[in-house]
Amino acid sequence: MIELRHLRYFMMVAEELHFGRAAERLHMAQPPLSHQIRQLETELGFQLFYRTKRSVILTDAGQVFWGECRKIFWQLEQAVRTGQQVSRGELGQLAIAFVSSAAYNVLPQILRSFRSTVPQVSLELHELTTDQQVQWLREGRIDVGFVRPPIEDETFGCTTIFQEPLVVALPKAHALALQSQVALSTLAGESFILFPRLLAPGLYDQIISLCQQGGFSPNVVQEAIQMQTIISLVAAEMGVAIVPISLQNLQRTGVVYRPLVEVTPKAAIAVVWRKLDSSATVQRFLEVIEQVMQR
Repeated sequence: MIELRHLRYFMMVAEELHFGRAAERLHMAQPPLSHQIRQLETELGFQLFYRTKRSVILTDAGQVFWGECRKIFWQLEQAVRTGQQVSRGELGQLAIAFVSSAAYNVLPQILRSFRSTVPQVSLELHELTTDQQVQWLREGRIDVGFVRPPIEDETFGCTTIFQEPLVVALPKAHALALQSQVALSTLAGESFILFPRLLAPGLYDQIISLCQQGGFSPNVVQEAIQMQTIISLVAAEMGVAIVPISLQNLQRTGVVYRPLVEVTPKAAIAVVWRKLDSSATVQRFLEVIEQVMQR
């Protein structure tokens, strides 16, 4: 049976064309090396070298065999490097989901840093609501999510990585748009645009609680799933909306953002993953997130 060590012995002799020098490089005595090469030739069924007292020369068959062996060892080296890269989380694919508002705060910086640090990992991105991400994580369809906490599932790891205040988005022609700050009580009679609670209960409850602190329950006239859609409806003068401040980065004609007089709760973005996921790529991604958020 031909073993990898036999091929290594052959490769060394073929490079040196001298059994003594090859034996020295292999840190072994010459007689055992000669014996191993004869064993290999017997196993192969053809002669690899012409041997004389003065020289060692590859046969025609030996020359061809040497070329094929070099390919084998190159492929082996590639396999080792690839395995090492995968074990370090530097190669493979990562499926990432994010709530739409994350695209206006933490996500771009994290993705840029990860792509520059680990360029050989292919990223598959999905824009999903928090409840969709939880389902997709359970089904193994994504590896990591950027969600609005809290997440009530003990099988997931979840870390808050970003917090921001809430502001009110107003149509540009709205009377309150002329003010530098808006008091909650002045929004009592307004039509509100909001997302369904099921999509992100944590942020939804923060918004409702904030309105109640202002002495009213919001009159929700229209629901929309994505933050971009909510802002578009504000621009269409369908109503007002209370949104995370990073939505200001979404440049939409016909919309202005005003801070609230009252101190608002902080809307959070959290990264979530399966605790039992042993993927080195996921762990590397989480490390990059930690590095980015510490800057």
